[in-house]
Amino acid sequence: QVPLVESGGGLVQAGGSLRLSCAAIRTIFRNNQMAWYRQAPGKEREMVADITGNGISRYAEFVKGRFTISRDNAKNTVDLQMNDLQFEDTAVYYCNTGGPVPRISWGQGTQVTVSS
Repeated sequence: QVPLVESGGGLVQAGGSLRLSCAAIRTIFRNNQMAWYRQAPGKEREMVADITGNGISRYAEFVKGRFTISRDNAKNTVDLQMNDLQFEDTAVYYCNTGGPVPRISWGQGTQVTVSS
């Protein structure tokens, strides 16, 4: 069973919206802080947002006010609502556990491409 499966990426014009979803197996998701990360071409992977098991969220400065992370503990999913997308948001988006060191092997991610 694949531990993490990301979906929802696509091509969108600047100013548009996308909603990403990550399905995790229960043993990973349960009570764990979860996070969304992204990696743009030629850049290092960076954390976008994270959320604790009881729903406390944090955001990178570059997405504050535009992105919203949420989780459904019954479905073992963590979503990322992305509004007002900009060209600079173009990247492959991944989910994983939160904290200083993500604990799960990286999945394939989902590509988000924003056209200017």
